[in-house]
Amino acid sequence: MSEKRGRLFFFTLSFTLLFLASASGPVMAASGNHVLDFRLTGTITSAHADAFEDALAVAASGNYSAVVIEISTPGGSVDAMLRIIAAIDNSPIPVLLLVAPAGSSAWSAGTYILMAAHVSAMAPNTVIGSCQPISYSPLGSSAINDSKTINALVEVIATHAQARGRNQSLATSFVTENTNVDDSEALLYGVIEYRANSLTSFLEQADGKQVALSSGTVALNTKDAAVTEYGYRLREILLNSVADPLVSSLLFMIGIFALIFGFSAPGHGGEVLGALAILMALIGMGFSVNAISFIMVIGGSILLIYELATPGFGLFGISGIILLALGALFLIPFSPETWAISAGWYDTFTATIVVSTICIAALFIFAIYKILQIRRKKPVIGTILGETVVPEKDAGPDVKIFVMYNGEYWEAKSGKGMVAGRRYTVIGKDGSVLILEEAPQ
Repeated sequence: MSEKRGRLFFFTLSFTLLFLASASGPVMAASGNHVLDFRLTGTITSAHADAFEDALAVAASGNYSAVVIEISTPGGSVDAMLRIIAAIDNSPIPVLLLVAPAGSSAWSAGTYILMAAHVSAMAPNTVIGSCQPISYSPLGSSAINDSKTINALVEVIATHAQARGRNQSLATSFVTENTNVDDSEALLYGVIEYRANSLTSFLEQADGKQVALSSGTVALNTKDAAVTEYGYRLREILLNSVADPLVSSLLFMIGIFALIFGFSAPGHGGEVLGALAILMALIGMGFSVNAISFIMVIGGSILLIYELATPGFGLFGISGIILLALGALFLIPFSPETWAISAGWYDTFTATIVVSTICIAALFIFAIYKILQIRRKKPVIGTILGETVVPEKDAGPDVKIFVMYNGEYWEAKSGKGMVAGRRYTVIGKDGSVLILEEAPQ
């Protein structure tokens, strides 16, 4: 890719991203009995918090009777979780929550949000709990018992359990003992109000229930309500994609390898791809990067570049890949104060990052070596001069035909023409065409 084309590509992509970031989804006003359905799936990020605050504003201005959060999550950002909870506490309209679809879960940060919702329900075979903060380690994550962190999280979940009339003891044990319950147990022990096979069933059961809002007590009007799904704005879709720690870590690694590729083999667009991937990764991370991890990544990159400048592949290259993998694992500071997520998610994160880093490294190193191999290859014409070829068909003077040399077809011509089966000597080259002269037979 030329420098001009690279710049054009970069500016076009940047313009597209800015357009996506500024565009917003449609806002619909409700007429009659309407409920706004807000889908919260995957790792909870700041993009979800932004979208939920917008959903509440849409519902309030559009005369909706309630907002329903349909949730399925392994947990996520503590800051995003607290923002969603604060939005629920100050909402002028009721917020209902349904753990769905059947068989899914709302662990950790998802359970805190469930306890804060004014009315909560779970679909069959769903699970909540696992709220004890986890210390992240690639060698195996473990629950922590730091009193400062535990007490702060217990206060959040217990206070909301009390405010919503739910089982405070069980809510507390979600944090202190990492307790998990399914939908039947959650209803039996009083941490949810209903079990529901569908959103329609949940709305019918909740109809008429008295809900205490910050502005006063209201009765839910949800039976036979028309349901409108909230449409995430394009900005939130983009931000939510890159804000997932797994995605942002992979983007950062791809960016680093692309930059190494670009510096080792300029002119193929690696610099543009690398800069864009790193920029998107930093946006997703909120520019919160572990300093030690960043040093590991830089050190690994230097070792790889040094290795690529020498023949073969040895200790420096392997050490560079190991440093890059370790750097990717610790790139995002997964402290218990900032992330409330299940241990199983951490295990998946570790395995995915390690395998992906090795595969990405192998791909880029292979591409770099192939390009450098071609660039370091000695000019072939110098070794062909004086060699003999035998054309397989006749040709007139200066008529180009293909001849076989060393297992490869080359375009060739002769000023006096060629006769099939005779021997000809390579005496020069006109661009990519060999110049031949008849040799002694």
